[in-house]
Amino acid sequence: MPNIGVPGLIIILVIALIVFGPAKLPQLGKAVGETLREFKKSTKDIVEDVTEEFKTEDKEK
Repeated sequence: MPNIGVPGLIIILVIALIVFGPAKLPQLGKAVGETLREFKKSTKDIVEDVTEEFKTEDKEK
């Protein structure tokens, strides 16, 4: 994924402001934040499960 940079972020924020309006932006930001938080938590849980499984297999051998 290419780096967006500051100018790209500004353009994205301006487009979001035009499309959703200033009243909906805080709600949209909150929803995106919660989605990212849940994704990170799920990813961490999966990595921990896989790591634990490998440790269990190593102990059995």
